[in-house]
Amino acid sequence: MLGIAFAMAAPPGGAQTGGAMGAFQAILPLLFMFAIFYFLLIRPQQKKAKEHRALLESLKRGDQVVTAGGMHGKVSGIDGDIVNLEIAPGVVIRITKGYVASLKKD
Repeated sequence: MLGIAFAMAAPPGGAQTGGAMGAFQAILPLLFMFAIFYFLLIRPQQKKAKEHRALLESLKRGDQVVTAGGMHGKVSGIDGDIVNLEIAPGVVIRITKGYVASLKKD
């Protein structure tokens, strides 16, 4: 039992046990977790945002779209950041361009 106590005690003379290697081993799991978060969460989100920006830039009159709120309609005009969306014959609503979620493939 006394041998275990001496094995767990600090080395004689106050010498450090790990040095730089111990600090690296302490940071290594954090770096590994950051890499996992980057490749599983951050990178796919950036790719999706880039695709959405490309979709908004390619919008043109006559496109069939779905909004973030679930409205389906045809783009009847674009004025800067505002999209005129015809949701029924003769019914045109104005929405912010960023709320166009996807193009319908008909």
